[in-house]
Amino acid sequence: MFIIKYYTRDSGKNKVEEVAMIDTYDFGNIVINGQKYTSDVIVYPDQVRSNWWRREGHRLDPEDIRELVSWRPEVLIVGTGSMGCMKISPETEELLKSQEIELIAEPTPRACQIFNQISATRRAVAALHLTC
Repeated sequence: MFIIKYYTRDSGKNKVEEVAMIDTYDFGNIVINGQKYTSDVIVYPDQVRSNWWRREGHRLDPEDIRELVSWRPEVLIVGTGSMGCMKISPETEELLKSQEIELIAEPTPRACQIFNQISATRRAVAALHLTC
């Protein structure tokens, strides 16, 4: 488990934006901006979509991320589970490449840390599998 505090970022337009911050993660549980979630989530800079379901639980397919692709992030950080069991289909990788969205896929503990670091400076979205 790790703990990082909530922060804001300068949007570059003399405006400070609040950015989603992952406070803690451990198997099956995540706290984002003080709110606890117990199901898989998609974390946008300004909101969290809870109860994220995939067509196949341990495989990420294009239809599982169409909503977030339309948001046009620079980078998608995928948390593949506590032990990294979720796999990313080649079709998903191709979709992201065609949309010029960088993909970072790591076990969820590391993905949470990366999201917190990257979202300070880049338009990032995290899709996080919270269990295995």
